[in-house]
Amino acid sequence: MARQSISLTKPNDEWLKSLVESEEYSSKSEVVNDLIRKERFKQTEIEWLRAKLKKSEDRMASEGPVDLTPKQLLKAIKKGVTKNDQV
Repeated sequence: MARQSISLTKPNDEWLKSLVESEEYSSKSEVVNDLIRKERFKQTEIEWLRAKLKKSEDRMASEGPVDLTPKQLLKAIKKGVTKNDQV
């Protein structure tokens, strides 16, 4: 595992210490790695969402707007995606 030296503000250091002292984590490194892991997962979700939005925008530009009522559109969104993986 790569070792890294970082500087923390006093409030951030105290927060990390409190998480370790509460035994929620075994070390400050574990907390930092967990935070980074969560942020990377969020980035992946954001990239996925952007790709879906881009796909929808491209489809709308070529096919025109969706011909659904607001109620039908909401139902489709709640259901997830349509059979063509599009909403």
